[in-house]
Amino acid sequence: MSSKIYFNTSGGLNLRRRATNLITRAYHKIAPSHAVKTARNLLLTPEKILKPSEQPEGMRIKTIQSSEGNLMTYALGKGPVWLLGHGWSGSASQFFPLMETIAAAGYTALAFDNPAHGNSEGQHGHLPGFVKGLEAVIDQEVDELAGVVAHSMGCTMVLESRHPKLVGKPMLLIAPVLNYRDNLYRMVDISGFSLRLFRDVVGEIEQQYQYPIDTVDTNARLSEHQGKVLIVHDMADRFAQIEQSRNANALNHVDLIETEGLGHSRILNSQAVFDAFHTISQSMASGHRISSISLQPFQVEG
Repeated sequence: MSSKIYFNTSGGLNLRRRATNLITRAYHKIAPSHAVKTARNLLLTPEKILKPSEQPEGMRIKTIQSSEGNLMTYALGKGPVWLLGHGWSGSASQFFPLMETIAAAGYTALAFDNPAHGNSEGQHGHLPGFVKGLEAVIDQEVDELAGVVAHSMGCTMVLESRHPKLVGKPMLLIAPVLNYRDNLYRMVDISGFSLRLFRDVVGEIEQQYQYPIDTVDTNARLSEHQGKVLIVHDMADRFAQIEQSRNANALNHVDLIETEGLGHSRILNSQAVFDAFHTISQSMASGHRISSISLQPFQVEG
């Protein structure tokens, strides 16, 4: 979905919202087929990152084939794989600094551009395509999976996948959207976009992939996961609601680190995330519970 809608958190009734609602409802009523086509391009075309992070030395770049088109993968380091999945309108390049940390710890950091994102093929992005892309990368590029790092919608992608190599693996979830379905409808409603038109666009994807949006229950998938989970989430995140992560913290296998002053995106390259990776990887190596290792809140000064 266009970031102008997907990341719209202004809320409330205003002239722009009312105008958007009237226009999209009228367009859908007058020319339904054309409206759906236009809406598909608007809602499912992600924005590109204009200034990607500098590529680390030694990065191995490879293109793989998938049902969603050719996907670009990026690998750094040697050893068991930590797989990284980005969110909407993101790219693998957002993980480059963290990948250096992972590689330095004796692992292979493997990231990829989701369909229609970064340097991968595709015009339209959506959750079923994300899951298909993830599973293609695992099938073709992962022999020994150590764990998973994901951000935002990438967390939903990872938890929604039923790939056997993900079972029981530790996960570092950064600013997860744990109420994906409800959050998506909330964002569309806040924008003023016609919900009926949105449902028609979603319906096409549901039919194509046999993947009803009403079956998406990220909280349930998280509770069912058999591996350790560490969440890093900023208290002032305007897109992914931290209350969802706080609720998840009640699960025995989930721990939460709260940050302050990092928001939804800057948190990716924060010391809090780097330290969280060391925490979860060390807990796996030692066999200790994550909660037995000190988890401190982080605050950005200045």
